Amino acid sequence: MKRILYEAEHEAFRESARTFIAKEVVPHYLEWDKAGIVPRELFVKAGELGLFAAVPEEYGGAGVVDFRYNAVFAEEAAAAGVTPATLGPSLQADVCMPYFLEMTTEEQKARWFPGIASGELITAVAMSEPGTGSDLSGIRTKAVRDGDHYVINGAKTFITNGINADLVITAVRTGDHPHRGLSLIVVERGTPGFERGRKLDKVGLHAQDTAELAFTDARMPAANLLGVEGDGFFGLTRNLAQERVSVAVSAVAQCVAALGWTCGYVRERKAFGKPIGSLQHIRFALAELATEIDIAQQFVDRCVTELVRGSLSPVDAAKAKWWTTELQGRVMDRCLQMHGGYGYMLEYPVARAWMDSRVSRIYAGTTEIMKEIIGRSLDIG
Repeated sequence: MKRILYEAEHEAFRESARTFIAKEVVPHYLEWDKAGIVPRELFVKAGELGLFAAVPEEYGGAGVVDFRYNAVFAEEAAAAGVTPATLGPSLQADVCMPYFLEMTTEEQKARWFPGIASGELITAVAMSEPGTGSDLSGIRTKAVRDGDHYVINGAKTFITNGINADLVITAVRTGDHPHRGLSLIVVERGTPGFERGRKLDKVGLHAQDTAELAFTDARMPAANLLGVEGDGFFGLTRNLAQERVSVAVSAVAQCVAALGWTCGYVRERKAFGKPIGSLQHIRFALAELATEIDIAQQFVDRCVTELVRGSLSPVDAAKAKWWTTELQGRVMDRCLQMHGGYGYMLEYPVARAWMDSRVSRIYAGTTEIMKEIIGRSLDIG
């Protein structure tokens, strides 16, 4: 089915993104995969590409707030089989950018935006804690006002860009109320009392640095508060819909890529004297996947359209996130199976994609949390 999401300017960006990924990411991907981190220079090059173009013009960006460009970049990364290496820049563009666009003061914009636009400043969001995941009301990291500063104590975990980040949007407890007691403070690299823990050794997404963060009497100026004190929960929930659509876009794009790799493989691989693609079981299995992927693509495209219009509901974002990531798991498993023993070899992109896909049902809100959001919207008691 023909997609109608993109316009000419998005397809022009696609060509630039494809060239960028082929030149700047693909040749280094396996090296970064082994290192467990991408170099900071990749963010600078992504800035030159225009991935952070949402930054207003007066601060070095283009002032173009259109998530479709972000989606194009994610699709091209998936097609090249290098999604983990691009998740850091994508997190900055997809997840962190709205906080800086919507919640910063003029002074904060002038201080941070030029570096964000150029990629010289790397950003992250720190919500999850060792004892708290999807339940934001359970956040325990505390910030106590002390004159013109906040003193922060606590710990965060599973933080994407945790090692590379210069600016960490940190969810902290400034009051007792489960929701109105949360605030967001930008913690900067080099702050005394702010330390990076170990770079976490994950099942997949090896090229993406994920870390633990610790705060021990870390003093941050009150000028680093995003929005007003007590508005943190609402700031987080306002931006979760875009984060979840971002995950859905990538999930479907990786399904499309895996289906393409598998169709190519079954055309070439022979068994009993003929290509295995000629076997009815293989054809039927691929027909099922192709149909499910196409249906998912149309729903996600509609979600992106609504996001760009500013009318995407949290419920529809939750539907997109849970359905596409569960589909991603099924697609990767069946595609690997059709590769036979070669599918289990890491030199084949389908093997890496299979490992990388598992976390998509967990981060940005688990499948179970997505179903809870959808279920509550049904008003059935």
